[in-house]
Amino acid sequence: MARPRKPLLSTDRIVDAARSLVDTEGLAAVSTRRLAAELGVSGPSLYNHFRTKDQILEAVADSVSAQVDLSMFDADDPRPWRTALHDWAVSYRAALREHPNIVPVLAQGPGRRPAGLRLADAVFGAMVDAGWPPAQATSIGALMRYFVTGSALGSFAGGFVDDETAYDPADYPHLGQAHLLAERQDVVDDRAFATGLTALLDGLALQYEQISAAAH
Repeated sequence: MARPRKPLLSTDRIVDAARSLVDTEGLAAVSTRRLAAELGVSGPSLYNHFRTKDQILEAVADSVSAQVDLSMFDADDPRPWRTALHDWAVSYRAALREHPNIVPVLAQGPGRRPAGLRLADAVFGAMVDAGWPPAQATSIGALMRYFVTGSALGSFAGGFVDDETAYDPADYPHLGQAHLLAERQDVVDDRAFATGLTALLDGLALQYEQISAAAH
């Protein structure tokens, strides 16, 4: 019998299947047995590519990090640091919103994940090149990760029920319209992200001016 032109199993196929499971059913749905069934292979064959479930989830997380645009940090990109940081944060959040169930893994930090490390390296390097001292550049990278991952961990607007009787004005006098938030979830959350990102960047710009003035 002739050999198949393509191998039955590959790292990419496993990661794609695992990411699909995470997206649709959550982290708890991923197991080597379940993945083997989804891929139509025997369980032990997965161990030729990944030794543990945690390694698979790490690879899924890194595949999402790889979707984040880093072109704004290229040496030949003309965008100033503030614009670059803004555009990167928007791209970062977009990737996480496509795959929200993997965010808890991503929130733990890049560890040894290549795409996650390239992301951290790009942000830190761009901030240092823009004139930020290394300590502050590190803080900026941490701050942006807290802000973006936090925005993707859950929906503020989606946390309210759409029952107008749920929030008695006697108990919650300022939540008379809160039941409307759920149906406007995307608009409310997008606006909140934009507001927070602008406020964050405004604050960083003030710090940058102070650092620049002190250096001269």
